[in-house]
Amino acid sequence: MKNWHKTAAVLLAATIGLSATACNSKQSTQKTEIRFSTWDNADTLDFQQSMVDKFNEQSDTVHVSLEGYGENYDTKITASMGGNDAPDVMYMWNYPKYGDALLPLNDLIDAEGTAYKDDFYETLWNYNKIGDNILGIPVGYTTHVMYYNKDMFDAAGIAYPTGDWTWQDVEAAATKLTKPEEKIYGLAIPINPDPYDYEMFAWSNGGAFCDETGKVEGVLNSPQTVEPFAFFQKMIKDGVAVGTDDYGSSNFKMQTVGMFMNGSWSIGSIEETGINFGVALLPNFGTQPSQSIVSSSGVAISNTTEHKEAAWEFVKYWTGTDMNKARIGYELPVLKSVADAEKLTTDEINGKFYTMLERSDQHMPASFLVSDWSTLAEKLNLALEQVLNVNEAMDPQQAFDAAAK
Repeated sequence: MKNWHKTAAVLLAATIGLSATACNSKQSTQKTEIRFSTWDNADTLDFQQSMVDKFNEQSDTVHVSLEGYGENYDTKITASMGGNDAPDVMYMWNYPKYGDALLPLNDLIDAEGTAYKDDFYETLWNYNKIGDNILGIPVGYTTHVMYYNKDMFDAAGIAYPTGDWTWQDVEAAATKLTKPEEKIYGLAIPINPDPYDYEMFAWSNGGAFCDETGKVEGVLNSPQTVEPFAFFQKMIKDGVAVGTDDYGSSNFKMQTVGMFMNGSWSIGSIEETGINFGVALLPNFGTQPSQSIVSSSGVAISNTTEHKEAAWEFVKYWTGTDMNKARIGYELPVLKSVADAEKLTTDEINGKFYTMLERSDQHMPASFLVSDWSTLAEKLNLALEQVLNVNEAMDPQQAFDAAAK
């Protein structure tokens, strides 16, 4: 009997030991749950989900739940931050608005080594930080270029735009392309653009919407800032350019304009029309190389997350080499190694966006520098419409003087 009890005790101890081992094993393989929010809608959400699923399959330690907020993104992110329920990782672009709720990533980036940071295009860091704090890792971007209709240029006997074209060259080409009786114009110019996008024209002429300290007066209404918009107004008044409600892509696809300016978003829809088109670097004002604003998306980590390491593991995946390659055609890669390997920098179309990116690294947008950008943006909206709407055609200097006050 004693031996039976002894044997039973050994078996019980062994059973307990195995149970404990199994329990510990289960705990060790249990994944950390994090939430990831995206602004994608139904058209692209399936792709995003498939890429999240791929991460979940290959990660032994982290599981990501995707939350698609679509067009309500800003509203939902603002509410989640206010309710202390922000996603661990989130798509981000408006760092001035949300920066206080985001985790500075400098130390995490430094820990990856210099090669990690250096593989991203330098210009993009300007659009993913506030001051010295990097708050997001670049995911995708676009600069702006000039689109042109090759067939219209051929019919008018005009050589295609080159990288050294000036705005005077554009004006001359637009004059030849314009057919007033057919309501065909050389260039589309938005009369109510996002002011954020139009600072690039001021930069290209040595101006800006503010200085490095955020000072507006004397900078926004300087001759260097005003001159490009006065030039655009002149082209509209002369009838060789037309003011448009959108950025000009609709007119371009209807072939009622020969040129328009926009980011890479327009490529796919224009290709679908079968129009024979090309893109060129933005024209120069005088001898100074043109500059472009950058529309950049990043991914950021909430400063209230309880899973910083897990969130960073996912961020590295989402912004890494494989994902940069997977998103080609969806957005332009932000890694130099990927862009070079895929020959995008030398591509007839995509290469122009990369050239504009590399030559625009010296500027920080006013939206990152002005403390009350929303108020200034409203003033700029009014000024630009007053200048570019042919029915108003206000003196550009007066319009920008009023906006600078």
